[in-house]
Amino acid sequence: MKEKALWGGRFQEAIADVAQRFSSSIALDSKLWREDIRGSIAHARMLGVTGIISKDESAQIISGLEEIARDIESGALKFDNSMEDIHLAIETWLTQKIGVTGGKLHTGRSRNDQVALDERLYLKTAIPDLAAGITHVMDVLLDLAEQHVDAVMPGYTHLQQAQPVLLSHHLMAHLEMLARDRERLDDCFGRTDRSPLGAAAFAGTSHPIDRQFVADELGFDALVENSIDAVSDRAYLIELASVCSIIMMHLSRMAEELVIWSSKEFGFVTMSDRVTTGSSIMPQKKNPDMAELIRGKVGRVYGALVNLLTTMKALPLAYNRDMQEDKQPMFDAVDTTRDSLEMMAFMLSETQFNTDRMREAVMGGELMATEIADYLTRKGLPFREAHHVTGKIVAHANEHGISLASIPLASLKSFSSLIEEDLYDFLDPMRSLREKKSAGSTNPMMIRAAIAAWRGQQSN
Repeated sequence: MKEKALWGGRFQEAIADVAQRFSSSIALDSKLWREDIRGSIAHARMLGVTGIISKDESAQIISGLEEIARDIESGALKFDNSMEDIHLAIETWLTQKIGVTGGKLHTGRSRNDQVALDERLYLKTAIPDLAAGITHVMDVLLDLAEQHVDAVMPGYTHLQQAQPVLLSHHLMAHLEMLARDRERLDDCFGRTDRSPLGAAAFAGTSHPIDRQFVADELGFDALVENSIDAVSDRAYLIELASVCSIIMMHLSRMAEELVIWSSKEFGFVTMSDRVTTGSSIMPQKKNPDMAELIRGKVGRVYGALVNLLTTMKALPLAYNRDMQEDKQPMFDAVDTTRDSLEMMAFMLSETQFNTDRMREAVMGGELMATEIADYLTRKGLPFREAHHVTGKIVAHANEHGISLASIPLASLKSFSSLIEEDLYDFLDPMRSLREKKSAGSTNPMMIRAAIAAWRGQQSN
């Protein structure tokens, strides 16, 4: 005969095997065993301090939980699918170890506030880990920007060559995106760092528990004040999945550029053999698989966000069993984002930037067209007319298959009498960069200052 469940007092029959298999969450929430035991130890200590149970009983429970933790760590205790969830598994083992005193652990709490606590404790570790992963990528980007501080490259809009920029400026744009992601994680942490334990099932408890004691024991900054909100809210998971989605979107944009830039058509970067793979049929291939995988894994994290939003969208207060489905997307969003950050940092460190090829692309194209328009504007021509004149000069260069800098002065003057010999000075890409005056632009001095400022922030 099946052993009666810990909640089975009013039931005449045991749950059917098919229902047990369908409803068991142990395969996922067993990953939270450390958090569950940590929360239980804090709760047991509070029960002893408040006199709800004796200090000896509290000590016995804590000792039993610590022993269970050692046994799980060593493999002496193993989870299996016959167990309903992590909370009942640990309580069952505790009762087997110390007898009926183990049953007193659950006084003044519920699995509803337990699972919310476990998730928040898990995220209090996971969020700083993700922030550290972002910091690592930012450090690599800073190193690369410093190494290539004066390297010029084509800047793009619509994936069409637009104006020359510094490679370091381009890399620092990615760094600033990631810096905002790190800020979002910090904000998310603040709203996660609140203890729900003591809300019990949803209405609180008549036992004289001390919620603040438990929150202090576990290092929470505050309580989730409303007991209904404490067990029914999962916005902290949705917020984290949203931040992870934005992080992955930013990583995907970087990965996409590496894929494009590593092609023969661009040739801007060469990734080492350690982050590329070959073809089973085409011997010449060197495929940017790690970048492509980062790009592909974005869908998993977006899926986690949609999963959580959909699960929660129509749930009445307070707890509903639907919420058991929150753990897989939570773990997948965290694990995938953390692994992708690690791979991006490593891949960037294994990438050689072909700055000569970038400079050739700048010199051989039409990227200095805006400089011609600005030159004419300085000479007094309205910008819209200067834009029109420059467009005709570009069309002339295309028709004759030459660069803008190769057009003879006589031909240039046929488009505007304002053009003089000094125009050719303005067609020097480095002069163009140095002439940029607006804050945050691709001026080399501004980029050096930005690198130094970020270097100081990163080291603090």
